[in-house]
Amino acid sequence: MMTSLKPFHTFGTQANCRQIVNIYSVQDIFDFLTKGENDFLILGGGSNVLFAGDYQGTVLLNRMKGIEVIDEDHEGLLVSAASGEIWHNFVMWSVAHQLWGLENMALIPGTVGAAPMQNIGAYGVEQISAFHSLEAIDLEEGTTRIFYKKDCAFGYRDSYFKQEGKGRYFITKVNYLLSKKGQAVIDYADVKALLTEDVTSPLQVAEAVISIRTKKLPDPKKIGNAGSFFKNPVVNNELFEKLKTQYDAIPHYPAGEKIKLAAGWLIDQCGFKGKVVGNTGTYQNQALVLVNHGNASGMEIYQFAKEIQGAVLEKFGVELEMEVNIIGQ
Repeated sequence: MMTSLKPFHTFGTQANCRQIVNIYSVQDIFDFLTKGENDFLILGGGSNVLFAGDYQGTVLLNRMKGIEVIDEDHEGLLVSAASGEIWHNFVMWSVAHQLWGLENMALIPGTVGAAPMQNIGAYGVEQISAFHSLEAIDLEEGTTRIFYKKDCAFGYRDSYFKQEGKGRYFITKVNYLLSKKGQAVIDYADVKALLTEDVTSPLQVAEAVISIRTKKLPDPKKIGNAGSFFKNPVVNNELFEKLKTQYDAIPHYPAGEKIKLAAGWLIDQCGFKGKVVGNTGTYQNQALVLVNHGNASGMEIYQFAKEIQGAVLEKFGVELEMEVNIIGQ
């Protein structure tokens, strides 16, 4: 008998798995490993996944909780958060304690354990800037390992845990160095527009970000979605200059020796913003967000995403990469 996954992911599409096992502690992980099952999937907040079909194995639901101060000096704190903690709750804990480093990433959905996997970021800040280390269980060896920043191969919405280490590790806790004397990062116009007075606390930045995200992005509790569905593409200068001559207003940002483009703008220019196709579509206020209008299947959303990729490639010669993890297609 299969078990429904619908309540456990933010797209809210119907999908099943063989069974669900709740993980509340490290011991629960080791107990599961003794059963010798090889077909399993780790799920946190389910906010960065699309089930395009059923998953035939076991789903491990990460329910590990706890926030602990590990060390402190006059400059800041080393704080450890269990991987099952809701990321936004952890951010709000940090700003409530007047700690800088995470405030720009308020209201990003998902759990703490997913933050380093995805190397999440928003409004000019990525989690790597405050990241210290993490602890994880090696699911193949049954051992505990500590990963420092240099071990994680962080990139744009990328890490070792999405590449060579994919599926091998269960992250149990993540450690961040948070500052008592931080400086506000308000380079993005939307954030700067709301902070007209001097910024004296991280809470001010977090509240501005929450206001912006609430207006631009749909609440998964009201309409199924997984936030930004595609990564902002990074292109070489040659392609960018070609596009700039055709589209003078194309939004762009420096990315090392390359140029980052705004995926939402590209999708919008292809006529997809607010478009409804069957039971799915893009959000009316943000073309980068794909939504479930109530009865969409995961495969329906996936096929719509492929249609968007094709349109952007044909019009701009730019390949969009899905940020959301696709399961069971």
